[in-house]
Amino acid sequence: MLYKTVPFGDLDGWRRDDHGAAIGAFLRSCERFGKWPGQRALSGRDGIAGRAADWSVACRAAAEVAADKPGQARQFFEAYFQAVAVSFAGRATGLFTGYYEPTLRGSREPKAPYMTPLYGLPKDLINVDLGQFSEELQGKRIVGRLQGRRLTPYTERQGIVAGALAGRGLEIVYVDDPVDAFFLQIQGSGRVQLGDGGEVRLGYAGGNGRRYYAIGRELIKRGILSKENVSMQSIRTWLSANPEQGREVMDLNASYIFFRELKGAGPLGALGVALTPGRSIAVDRRLIPLGIPLWLQASRPAADANSENRPLHRVVLAQDTGGAIKGGVRGDMFWGHGPDAAAIAGRMKNAGQWFLLLPKALAARL
Repeated sequence: MLYKTVPFGDLDGWRRDDHGAAIGAFLRSCERFGKWPGQRALSGRDGIAGRAADWSVACRAAAEVAADKPGQARQFFEAYFQAVAVSFAGRATGLFTGYYEPTLRGSREPKAPYMTPLYGLPKDLINVDLGQFSEELQGKRIVGRLQGRRLTPYTERQGIVAGALAGRGLEIVYVDDPVDAFFLQIQGSGRVQLGDGGEVRLGYAGGNGRRYYAIGRELIKRGILSKENVSMQSIRTWLSANPEQGREVMDLNASYIFFRELKGAGPLGALGVALTPGRSIAVDRRLIPLGIPLWLQASRPAADANSENRPLHRVVLAQDTGGAIKGGVRGDMFWGHGPDAAAIAGRMKNAGQWFLLLPKALAARL
């Protein structure tokens, strides 16, 4: 990772953003920082974001900002932060995609057509922070289970779908479409409408630790889709139209996500705070520190598939992660809930760049 400080005047569209819309999301990060020991280091490479205590002054100041006054919010960011350009592996430009909170149909009990279970976190799943054992392994984790005295990899998605966890009381709810269940795991959170009119909100609880494989890449490889037309919508259409082949393709992704039932605000990101539509973004936490603000310069699709892309230049908060989010210039924007969010997130695969917004005292150390 290479870092270079830049003036706010060099950020394209900086003065046109509604900075006040990012204040609430930033305060959620601050709430999290405030619960940590002051000497706790933020995630990311090179210790670039310092420790929790390094954010206390900016967080206190943010609490006094009127979010409904964009000019005041912009002045706050300019007064307390320094923009820092990022390049990774020699590149300052990367890929930005989107995700959303889908709605599924389901039941608390298995009955036709609700036969696909969504599981809670198994008690035998062990998540190991390797950084506790070696500084060279900071930010790296492994997931597995004990077999005798040995830690072994957890069951792959194919085995779980085939029933490896059945009968253990882990089922939260059953849904009517295995393709919907697959995409819910990719999104990481969602809502399930029950037949009795109730609703269950599900959030990410953990994964099986297996490598995520983007099946869109496989469909391109097979000549079924092209780089130009691959999207969540086109993948879903093919999977639904080809159920037998679709199961085989979905099984190529060994990763499996477990859920927990949410009460109150949500969905929750990896930082442990409620995500803000259009302002929270998933990052590679090994390289980009969770919780910090960034300035994003990219574009995104319109909700109407027949309309042109729109600029996406705004302050965002690194508040989530994802299995497919790898690299120092790679983000996944959270778009919220509903048809427009699904339309934007499903087709978003746009190039862009971003800048870390660091407290000035931290940036001065670069």
